[in-house]
Amino acid sequence: MTKGYLSLVLHAHLPFVRHPEHEDFLEEDWLYEAVAETYLPLLESFEKLVSEGVDFKLTMTMSPPLCNMLGDDLLKERIHKRLARLVELGDREIKRLGSDSEFIVPANMYRQRFERLLNLFDSRNKDLLSAFGALQEKGYLEIITCGATHGFLPLLRVNPKAVEAQVRVAVSDYQYWFHRKPRGIWLPECGYYPGLDKVLSDNGLGFFFLDTHGIENARPRPVHGIHRPLLCPTGVAALARDPECGRQVWSADEGYPGDPDYREFYRDIGFDLPLDYIAPYVQPTGERKNTGYKYYRITGKVGRKQVYDPDRAHRKAEEHAGNFMFFREKQVDWLSQKMDVPPLVTAPFDAELFGHWWFEGPLFLEHLLRKIHCHSRIINTSTPVEYLDLFPVHPVAVPSMSTWGAGGYCEVWCEGSNDWIYPHLHRAADRLIAMARKYAGNAQALQERVLNQAARELLLAQSSDWAFIMKTRTMVEYAVRRTREHLSNFHMLADMVEKEGMDETTLAEIESRDNIFPSIDFRMFTG
Repeated sequence: MTKGYLSLVLHAHLPFVRHPEHEDFLEEDWLYEAVAETYLPLLESFEKLVSEGVDFKLTMTMSPPLCNMLGDDLLKERIHKRLARLVELGDREIKRLGSDSEFIVPANMYRQRFERLLNLFDSRNKDLLSAFGALQEKGYLEIITCGATHGFLPLLRVNPKAVEAQVRVAVSDYQYWFHRKPRGIWLPECGYYPGLDKVLSDNGLGFFFLDTHGIENARPRPVHGIHRPLLCPTGVAALARDPECGRQVWSADEGYPGDPDYREFYRDIGFDLPLDYIAPYVQPTGERKNTGYKYYRITGKVGRKQVYDPDRAHRKAEEHAGNFMFFREKQVDWLSQKMDVPPLVTAPFDAELFGHWWFEGPLFLEHLLRKIHCHSRIINTSTPVEYLDLFPVHPVAVPSMSTWGAGGYCEVWCEGSNDWIYPHLHRAADRLIAMARKYAGNAQALQERVLNQAARELLLAQSSDWAFIMKTRTMVEYAVRRTREHLSNFHMLADMVEKEGMDETTLAEIESRDNIFPSIDFRMFTG
């Protein structure tokens, strides 16, 4: 009886940040916050749905940098310590607040929540990759890959082999962690250019996602627009973001996360409380930061913020889930009358929206998936693989060059603040490709180690995250430093090989810090 399908896609990615040389490093908090606020809450919700017998389908990117961090023993222990510290902070907060009838309610909620998530993390042997992988093996999730380091492929294609390596390394790394081949890919920043699908096809990838205009401007223009996959000439399927879903969830003015009953992200006790009290839970330097304990709801754009009520926010999340399902049913009901196959509504989001930015987001998804399973006779959830298996025949066309983000055509990742990086990336790629071809068949053991690490350094320098940070002017100094350090490391390692001046001590130091891609082979850059 299903008239159409909803494909929910969560893009989980973080830049590779690992600093074993420091006991406490600020930018590592990106990982700790994402685990505590997004990945563990999502896992908890998904496993709860499975235990209830709810049949759901959801696609989730787990980018190679994220996989390598979640699989790293040092970072696993640091995640555990951070969660334990949050439980400890909860105990202090409950003692501090005492009989405060308003603030003690969210304080208790946080304390219980962090203890529950800590227990969940430990009960899975601190191995989130295996936990999400188990959901994939049971058929609930379709985990897909991404560019090796989220390299922005449209601007790397000056060196076609560099683009191929970003995809080839990503596929190989996925196999390392999940013991199977990925069936689809999230193109970094949804960046596509005509011909890229050939690289995907050559690496066994069957589908990818685009922003809306990538399909709307395809040649020839598809009759059914964005609600049906488009097949590239290679047979790889392109799926487009549905803007109506985006408006309901992403929009700052119309979207659910801005509801006054939801938690206010920008009020945290890490900034609100006296430093002598909160000092053990911020940076050792005294620099303040978010702790995750936030006691106010959005309330409104102006005026005094009101205290957060978890039960009230929970009810609102369930209401919004019902509202979202209602509109998808109406949308699918109308589309199905115009199409000769059931429509597919593709709703991609950054995973960190759910939990980190929108605290109630995982609850919203949990309610939505439960409601669709229990109540909807019009829509069902599906992954691209399942939909394409059911309906394999679709129009053939070439998508247009496009990205998501402001402007829709690269401008976030190539403008005055960050355009300086690309000549350096291109020259380094040229150098590695030439060396890979020269040494592919005759590299000695130490040369192979050096060349493998050089490949890691180039890939890390290519991360689109650094250009994005420079553009948004958040942690610019760190992004610039990371770009320069990886390029400097790359050329130093390349010099070791070409000048036959091997320094194994320096190599070991770099390997111990930038240990991404355990199974990398520099020969992947030969094409």
